[in-house]
Amino acid sequence: MTRALTYEPRLDAIRRDVATLAGMTRSSARPGEWESAAWLARRLEAAGASEVAVHRYRYQHSYALAHALHNLAGMAACRLGGLRGATLAAATLYSYEREVSGRCQWLRGRLPGAVGANVTARIPAAGSKRASLVLVAHHDAANTGWVWNPRLVAAGGSRHVRRRRVDPFMAPLGAALDLAVVGGLLPRRSQPGRAARVAAAAVLAAGTAADADVGRSPTVPGASDNATGVAVCLDLAAAVARAPLSGVEIRIVLPGSEEAGMGGMAAFLDSEDGTRLQPRSAFVLGLDTLGAGRPIVCTGEGAIREHRYHEADVRLVEEGAALVDEPLPARWRIGAWTDPILAVHRGLPAACLLSMGPGYFPHYHHPSDTAENVDWDSVARCARIAGGVVSAYARLGGNR
Repeated sequence: MTRALTYEPRLDAIRRDVATLAGMTRSSARPGEWESAAWLARRLEAAGASEVAVHRYRYQHSYALAHALHNLAGMAACRLGGLRGATLAAATLYSYEREVSGRCQWLRGRLPGAVGANVTARIPAAGSKRASLVLVAHHDAANTGWVWNPRLVAAGGSRHVRRRRVDPFMAPLGAALDLAVVGGLLPRRSQPGRAARVAAAAVLAAGTAADADVGRSPTVPGASDNATGVAVCLDLAAAVARAPLSGVEIRIVLPGSEEAGMGGMAAFLDSEDGTRLQPRSAFVLGLDTLGAGRPIVCTGEGAIREHRYHEADVRLVEEGAALVDEPLPARWRIGAWTDPILAVHRGLPAACLLSMGPGYFPHYHHPSDTAENVDWDSVARCARIAGGVVSAYARLGGNR
């Protein structure tokens, strides 16, 4: 039987790493992301990881422009009306959903971009490698904006807790495009058709204003989202380096530009290392926003429509929690995106471990997301569960 990982989080070291990262302005695909990447590479080398590397990729600083262009196309469809307007609105909705889910970001390659930084490393298996477990935690931090005011973010919190489900953040925009389709199919001069198009255009205009505000707003410290996930990856890497797993290698992937639309993770999956991962011998575990409350495992996510994780992969996270005598993480559907969903789109087994406070993530995308406001008990519990997942997967040796 494969030896289990003996792991107890070194919370003092995790705290120091979170504080250091939160002190950097880790804007997506900007110099701060490169500063963070260089520091993380040194930390991984000190932890005993091998093949530590910083990789360049091209992406935008923010999702604001790509989203705003979709909103403007929807507004043009509202103005056009008729069958052509309805067709344009439907095509825009199709493209928009694929953009925000990361399935096809065709527009990004046509927009001005910058250079971001991913960090990767490997901890070889003891003996012959049979499988790979990929630990993923994005190291960039989000821009704030008025849409991330804590009162708005926490709205409907009691309903979220009751349902363990957060409605997609961008559902109003999706609904507006649906309404634009309906408005275009109704008689052009009819009152219902005109009202539908006007209402849809108003929602899309508000979305464009919100995108513009986020695009020009400052970057938050990002202590919980996601310095905690990165710091736990560093701590786990050090633990595995001290006692490598029989037959199972650990890959560390710390992507940039998750907040801008998962650009760094997409670049990794498109790289030679990413394309070598095979569904039968790999598992991707995402660690994101770990210091925000009760540990949760994501069953589905999406900003416009839901994309689900596979039941077997969610159960592996629960098995990991049981293995280390932690309560099972609550199952939640979240309303935005995380990097591991891109692995799901590529056919790879994947899961995402997060934490959830009362109603939603406390201090989410807000300047108050500092090390002082991190729930450190939450971090420790999530870290132990992550270690349990590593052990559970190692026991299986990739045979799932």
